[in-house]
Amino acid sequence: MPQKVRIALDAMGGDIGASVVIPGAAISLTRHPDTEFLLYGDSAQIEAQLSAHPAMRAVSRVVHTDVAVSMHDKPSQALRRGRKNSSMWLAIDAVKKSEADVAVSAGNTGALMAMSRFNLRMLPGIDRPAIAAMWPTQRGDSVILDVGATIGGDAHHLVTLAVMGSAMASVLLGIERPTVGLLNIGVEEMKGREEIREAAEMLRNADFPQLKFIGFVEGGGIGMGDADVVVTEGYSGNVAIKVAEGTARQMSGFLRAAMSRTLGSKLGYLFARGAFRALKEKLDPNRSNGGVFLGLNGIVVKSHGGTDAEGFAYAVDVGYEMVRYDLLTKINQTLNSDGHAFGSVSAAQEAVS
Repeated sequence: MPQKVRIALDAMGGDIGASVVIPGAAISLTRHPDTEFLLYGDSAQIEAQLSAHPAMRAVSRVVHTDVAVSMHDKPSQALRRGRKNSSMWLAIDAVKKSEADVAVSAGNTGALMAMSRFNLRMLPGIDRPAIAAMWPTQRGDSVILDVGATIGGDAHHLVTLAVMGSAMASVLLGIERPTVGLLNIGVEEMKGREEIREAAEMLRNADFPQLKFIGFVEGGGIGMGDADVVVTEGYSGNVAIKVAEGTARQMSGFLRAAMSRTLGSKLGYLFARGAFRALKEKLDPNRSNGGVFLGLNGIVVKSHGGTDAEGFAYAVDVGYEMVRYDLLTKINQTLNSDGHAFGSVSAAQEAVS
């Protein structure tokens, strides 16, 4: 029998904390019974939730701490002001100490990234981390990164994101050579900022056997599935994914209002409710919850802070899959095998210079 996947949870993270984290983890456990949990946070709150989930209780160990990182704390504050005893820090530290295989938190993104980077360090050859998210499209799921880890980035950083994102897509999407596009304001070669155009030229010149660069992708092309991997820096990536999530909720609201407007529309809904149910599930941002911190020497998954239990369960699922598919090792191998990936980046950069 395969070794169980050990998941460390920041039970106090997010807008609500244990009342979402524990039920969410319990939902994920029904899908992945080969899971064990380390739960960090206020033991009274955690135990109160576990009492309603005996199966979850049987595979969990609770580690008490009354220190929690606020959603409003600055990353520097979270690192300095006694936060090394926080539920967030302890969950990450469990990965560092090999007591857990992955840490999952719905807490403060900046603090989680700062603590993860400080505690786990970066993989060899990676200077800056990225948050990669799965996103449903008309052609299936795609990977988009960076969706908020770091702001800005030069051409070399964008090319590194392309390599990491393609490695993630090849494993999670089962695609041998994923297509990669750079998010831009147009598909024409002369459009966009200088670093984006330079990154495009580097990707065209580089000999990357693990990805197929297709050029620029506009914002509307993300949902259309124009590329298996969409690469951008953290600011625009975060804006893009939040606009997409907001649009999904807006469309769901429009549909509900339209279907309840008249007797005819209500009858029409009764006949088509199966199709509308499928559409609702497709548009639900919670089903795409769980951003993976790529580039770290350890696996950390960030859940939306305001998600519900079902949404948090999807983030736990992502963490489970990252471990079970040994994605960290495969990304590391892709980036560093024979020095090919970074050798190609350097060679392409010299050709552009």
